[in-house]
Amino acid sequence: MRELAPRLAGRGHDVTVYCRRGHFRERPRYYNGVRLYYLPNIETKVLATPTHTLLSMVHVLFQRTDVIVAWNLTNALPCVIPRAVGKSVAIMVDGLDWKRTKWGPVGRSYFHFSARWVGRICPKGIITDTADMRRVYLEEFSTTSACIPCGANVETSTDPDAVREYGLRPFQYYLVASRLVPENNADLILQAFERLSSNRLLAIAGDANYRSEFVERLKQTRDPRVRFLGHVASSDHMRELHCQAYTYVHGHSAGGTNPSLLRALGCGNCVLALNTPSNAEVLGDYGIYFERDADDLLLKLRHVEAHPEVAEAYRRRASERIRKKYDWEGITDLYEEFFLRLAAGENATLTHSSVADAGAKATESC
Repeated sequence: MRELAPRLAGRGHDVTVYCRRGHFRERPRYYNGVRLYYLPNIETKVLATPTHTLLSMVHVLFQRTDVIVAWNLTNALPCVIPRAVGKSVAIMVDGLDWKRTKWGPVGRSYFHFSARWVGRICPKGIITDTADMRRVYLEEFSTTSACIPCGANVETSTDPDAVREYGLRPFQYYLVASRLVPENNADLILQAFERLSSNRLLAIAGDANYRSEFVERLKQTRDPRVRFLGHVASSDHMRELHCQAYTYVHGHSAGGTNPSLLRALGCGNCVLALNTPSNAEVLGDYGIYFERDADDLLLKLRHVEAHPEVAEAYRRRASERIRKKYDWEGITDLYEEFFLRLAAGENATLTHSSVADAGAKATESC
């Protein structure tokens, strides 16, 4: 919403965003033309999002709104509240949350239940961000959705020496940037890297926001070339970590458009990505794919390690992908049309829902 909401406000729309109060020391009332409300939540792994959304949905009942939009399948059930009083509600359902191993059996059952019923809760307002996710919802749950990608920006380095604060040197490290949860396959990446003959380091930016045996096992590696950077809060530093990386390794497997993959492309990375339908849809021929097998990833790592000209060629082309398919202005066009149709009472899920929809400027159809 940091990119989309101000752009919609700049086009003359009245936009409000609900924020978690505990995440902000300073609480301005407006950000780039967007009204902000700060509401509390119960800050635990399971309850943080749904409790904040529940309060937000009650609060928004007393506001004048044409459309309410929620992000993430976690928020599907609270959407019943505004729907019950006749408000138009949309939800961007994100990835395959019911398959994420960080959730226990109860959590996965909740997500699967939500995925099965979200089409009835928001029958005119489901959004998926890849054609693969649209297919999953259509085939598994008979739920139609508008397919609107996430956007990204093209970024360039302004302070290459910033990576030295993390014990790194420009183009002398491989980068992983993700939450350290099993479905992002940092363990597989680590296994392959440990067998790679290279003087370069492996920098892992990310963590889990709860106690994790998975993370503890990762940190037991004896390879001195591995650097665990933890959560990198500075967006400027993350930009530099991407821009100065020799290669970015992306192990995300949970479906949907992953923001880290988009940012890697926008920063001009050579990308090695796990071969999944969603990753392939985002990356196209702008990167190299590996199977979910440490031996296969090792072969690909050896290839880019031995052929720096290959890595450089992918770096030169990477940002083209963002300009052609994920430019934020084009994505805003798609969302604006979706919200206007929903506000008019139309079935907005039919917007940009097939391969034939070419939609907006500089934006390919999902």
